[in-house]
Amino acid sequence: MSRMKASAVREILKVAERPDVLSFAGGLPAPELFPVEAIAQAHAEVFAQEGRAALQYSTTEGYGPLREWIASHLGERGLHVAADQVLITNGSQQGIDLVAKVMLDPGDVVLVENPSYLAALQTFSGYEVSFSVVGSDDDGMRVDELERFVTAGRKPKLIYLVPNFQNPKGTTLSLERRHALVRFAQRHRILILEDNPYGELRFRGEHLPSLASLDTEGVVVNLGTFSKTLAPGLRIGWAVGPREIIRALTVVKQSTDLHTATVAQRATARLLSRFDYNAHLDQLRAVYGERCLAMIGSLERHMPAGTRWTQPDGGMFIWVELPRGMSADTLFPLALEKRVAFVPGSPFFASEPRTEFMRLNYSNRPPELLEEGMRRLGAVIASQQ
Repeated sequence: MSRMKASAVREILKVAERPDVLSFAGGLPAPELFPVEAIAQAHAEVFAQEGRAALQYSTTEGYGPLREWIASHLGERGLHVAADQVLITNGSQQGIDLVAKVMLDPGDVVLVENPSYLAALQTFSGYEVSFSVVGSDDDGMRVDELERFVTAGRKPKLIYLVPNFQNPKGTTLSLERRHALVRFAQRHRILILEDNPYGELRFRGEHLPSLASLDTEGVVVNLGTFSKTLAPGLRIGWAVGPREIIRALTVVKQSTDLHTATVAQRATARLLSRFDYNAHLDQLRAVYGERCLAMIGSLERHMPAGTRWTQPDGGMFIWVELPRGMSADTLFPLALEKRVAFVPGSPFFASEPRTEFMRLNYSNRPPELLEEGMRRLGAVIASQQ
């Protein structure tokens, strides 16, 4: 546990979420788009019609109707699984931890793209693993670099990635690389952990098949969540994969928390049985697409020469590279003085930290505040040149 460091994002949020600070640091969905009334009504109906059952202990696997809905919904997206291949988790973050508990022993190698999701690196570190890192570009993980890790005698036990609108970069793994990655994992019998919290938030371009839907040999575990689409406070996520792996994850979850909160599961299942989820997703995509374009436009207007950024097709983040010689770690306290906040990029690197990057979240602010925030941030960066 001494290897598990505090999350830099969570620590930053303690100071960055002051009311007077325009914060682009948290990975926060827009609260005004939470279906609050529908969620409240679903909870009220659960208490009125099935309150005693909802307040009782339940099965570790999760509430049956909710698992069935998730399996059906994934089938509409091209991932055909049965309900008994779905394990309900406390957000997809718990899915990462459960897979790590089942799959990883001290000294094992986890292969991640560089940079990678900070909380996954934090989780894996607690299991005393070592990291192998592979480069990434605008098309996601550099899959062509993977073979050298096997031939060098450091065969990974697990490959972890966020293929859609990656955290922190916002980039997406191309279709060609998806096929190549699954073939590589099948050839070498390496498990892929496909973390997909943002996949429903594509606001431009074509939907790409999940890695799990391309897998015919049981080498992919797929994680999903309602945190980015309904509300993170529900803490409802899921893990989908081969039955033997889902069974192992279930046994581990039994000793972790017994089961995910029954009231939240039943209310979510009741909500989804009548709520127009697809229309809700359409609204999220429209708003987040507008905000992403607004942030990109603001970056173009206010960032000094030498600043570069990614161009996401969905999700919640933009990854910014600062002008040469500049450090986001040094910039952060100066930005706070001007009442604007971001997440420095260095904690997202599993290898040698790089300080010239920052992560910006656009989903949580309307266009006018995105404009003002980028104006402040651009002025801070320009002042250090």
